Amino acid sequence: MGPRPVDNPPNPWATAEVEYFEDVPPARLEIFVDATRNILARNDSPDLGFSWSVNPYRGCFHGCAYCYARPTHEYLSFGAGTDFERKIVIKPEAPALLREAFERRSWRGELVVFSGVTDCYQPAEASYRLTRGCLEVCAEYKNPVALITKSPLIERDLDVLTRIAAVAEMRVTVSVPLWNAEHARAMEPYVATPQRRVHTIARLAAAGIQVGVNVAPMIPGLGDEDIADILGAARAAGATHAGMVFLRLPGSVAEVFEARLREQLPLRADKVLARVREARGGRLYDSRYGVRGHGEGVYAEQTWALFETTARRLGYRSHSMADVVEEPARASTFERPPRRGMQLRLL
Repeated sequence: MGPRPVDNPPNPWATAEVEYFEDVPPARLEIFVDATRNILARNDSPDLGFSWSVNPYRGCFHGCAYCYARPTHEYLSFGAGTDFERKIVIKPEAPALLREAFERRSWRGELVVFSGVTDCYQPAEASYRLTRGCLEVCAEYKNPVALITKSPLIERDLDVLTRIAAVAEMRVTVSVPLWNAEHARAMEPYVATPQRRVHTIARLAAAGIQVGVNVAPMIPGLGDEDIADILGAARAAGATHAGMVFLRLPGSVAEVFEARLREQLPLRADKVLARVREARGGRLYDSRYGVRGHGEGVYAEQTWALFETTARRLGYRSHSMADVVEEPARASTFERPPRRGMQLRLL
């Protein structure tokens, strides 16, 4: 899939919008700097099993049509369509800010998740190395870490991941919502194939990293037929935990998703949208906690039964919607390293 032309749904927060009548320009990659002074984001959603996350990037080059984070770009006066995919915001001070946060007396060594919003190993990470820098800080402070990604780029950081695993809780979850490579390319145009992602699971497992798979989002009418293949391939590669989350289409995500679906998979579109509505009480989205990631109704329950039965049969140690990340059961290993010169002062 080549570069797409600029195409964004109307931004509900903008006072003006741009409309092209002809010669629509291509969506070119642009990098913006976020000068934020706080890198730890607190999560208060009861649907998630963690409280703190780090997002070194905003926007995501992967261009997944279903990404629930797309509307967050609208708060930056960007669009949720191609702007989200090509106007990437970086936080160059992320590692230093994380170190500052760990030095505060209020920090107690809770689990830190990378990332709660966009993929921390999207292509920009190859150049900017912000995720790696943050992970090196976590290793130094022995802080528990959970990572969620679709990208084989995580393999570059096996050295720092194994350092963390030696001193603290370290868990990685690889997202594989589709197994059919053609369907995956249509919905996730700039992500490695599902099969390549399973190879990443194998490499992480071989290195001794606790790794799992996330069938997320499970796209009704498209991903349901792939659940058994995904769980089977990931388990054979060494995955020990599995999660699943139903497709979420908040705000302008629904428009982006439907447009991509009808463009790339026109023969599947009506079936997929009908199944989404079946699991959402006749709507494309239901924002209620406890329902938005699970769906409801006969179809949703049958899909969850398939996931859970398959996961049990394959021998996954744990499997649920909230199993992607969870707070460590044991006491935190967090420890602030001695400051330079401290020993000399003591002498």
